[in-house]
Amino acid sequence: MVLSVSNAAQFSIDMTGPNALKMEANIVVLGTDNVGKSALTVRFLTRRFIGEYGHIESIYSHNVIVDGREVTFSIWDSPYSQLSETTTPIHEKRVQWADGFVLVYSICDRASFNAVARLVQGIKASKDFLGMEKVPVVIVGNKRDLHHRRTVTSEEGRLLALTTDCQFYEVSVAENYHGVLMVFHGLTDRIRESRSAVKKPAGIKGIVKTVSAVFARRRTDSL
Repeated sequence: MVLSVSNAAQFSIDMTGPNALKMEANIVVLGTDNVGKSALTVRFLTRRFIGEYGHIESIYSHNVIVDGREVTFSIWDSPYSQLSETTTPIHEKRVQWADGFVLVYSICDRASFNAVARLVQGIKASKDFLGMEKVPVVIVGNKRDLHHRRTVTSEEGRLLALTTDCQFYEVSVAENYHGVLMVFHGLTDRIRESRSAVKKPAGIKGIVKTVSAVFARRRTDSL
């Protein structure tokens, strides 16, 4: 397998010319040890399931067609550290670099689920602190095939996603490639929607609000 470190620009769409159907997306995959985050990434890249990984930080570059659009993914997979949950230089670097996050926990490990809950809050707090737009986040409950060892219910995963404005998937990386594909395709859709929302004009409501604010200032100045 070839790994490459990419300095790919953040998500971009050229609406004209030959690049009209091209998109770039920087994805950070986070989660505690032994939840399957590296297995999830490699399953997406190669369709193969590999169960054992060392603690190696890598950025994978991968091209794929999603809904007729060529997408270049740069996927940052790094070993877990509690420091990644806090506002540290490396955490801020990830937040600034990422167009989206995949946060992985094991349904058999409640501590990993609690860590994901903290990661969501840390990412959102960092975005606010850095004055950036909200970033799309997908929460993934892995090891669905080990349901007999489950300690985190599907409802808890869905509730966490609902209360934090994230997408939620419960998958078995070991048994189902399609579920893994849905995770990254779903995140791609969220990234596209997020960037489109930023580029949209204010609209009639925004214009009315702005005009009202201007007249309010004038009335105040004339008093």
